[in-house]
Amino acid sequence: MTYLGPTPAAKTVPSHGHPDQGHQDHANQDQWDDARWEHNEWRQDLAAAHTTGRHPSVSLVIPTLNEARNLPWVLRRIPDFVDQVLIVDGRSVDDTIEVARAVRPSVEIVLEPEKGKGAAIRAGFAASTGDLIVMIDGDGSMDPGEIGWYTALLSSGFDFVKGSRYLTGGTSDDLTWLRGQGNRALTGLANAACHRHFSDLCYGYVGLRRQCLPLLELSSSGFEIETELAVRASLAGLRIAEVPTHEWNRLSGNSNLRTFRDGWRVLHTLVREWSAWDSPTAGAMAESMQRIHYQELPVDISRSPSDPAELLHPAPLLRPAMGA
Repeated sequence: MTYLGPTPAAKTVPSHGHPDQGHQDHANQDQWDDARWEHNEWRQDLAAAHTTGRHPSVSLVIPTLNEARNLPWVLRRIPDFVDQVLIVDGRSVDDTIEVARAVRPSVEIVLEPEKGKGAAIRAGFAASTGDLIVMIDGDGSMDPGEIGWYTALLSSGFDFVKGSRYLTGGTSDDLTWLRGQGNRALTGLANAACHRHFSDLCYGYVGLRRQCLPLLELSSSGFEIETELAVRASLAGLRIAEVPTHEWNRLSGNSNLRTFRDGWRVLHTLVREWSAWDSPTAGAMAESMQRIHYQELPVDISRSPSDPAELLHPAPLLRPAMGA
């Protein structure tokens, strides 16, 4: 991973053994307890800050792969309260990075040469500095104007917030019948494994508290990162909520998702997590799923692809002729 932007402050985080190590000794259990104690202390501090009017900082992670035509709409829809915007790229062959900088000069670029959405998400999380982290796609299918639904719940005590296309108020313009049936089946398996009541497992509009990251120990490289996030958040006993969301069709280009290939990867992830994860809080009761009041951005920005050439090489202003 190559990080192009301000260097985040170094922070020491306890190292936790992966499930494969078995947590065989008391030292590993102590590390888990230390991390959970630190997380709970931070949760209380953040809740106190919320009641006193101090707003937690927000980082937005956007993985991209050849999204030069779609990214301008996404960047222009980001609310003003987002403090840090990270574009995670490294494999685009178009002008994605140049367009991002032209539209939003303050954007931070993380170069991640490893293939896969999961690798990009993990790189973006590592470079994030905000108290709260939200991740969205860069193809225009997720509206940044909804970010406040996630940050409001995170600021109120929840640890992990997922978008759902199936809750009342949520919908999708892009979900095919086949993908919908597969998603419902995988969601049912995840609920059985985690004793949860997710309504939409395979959707990547997600928000979480940065202090929760050490508890999740993410490792996936592909689209299954969305499943790994939800399942590990459940098994780690995090407070979880869902909010309704509207999934649009991508603005332009073809999706990188492959239904059967990525469906099998999600299923493999579920089986792996169910059988191997050894969390001291596994089986925690599910939180009620909430919908909160949030006023979306009033600015009406046309949902249409942009021409990168017009952004990178704008036409010069013509001066009026003398005597005109």
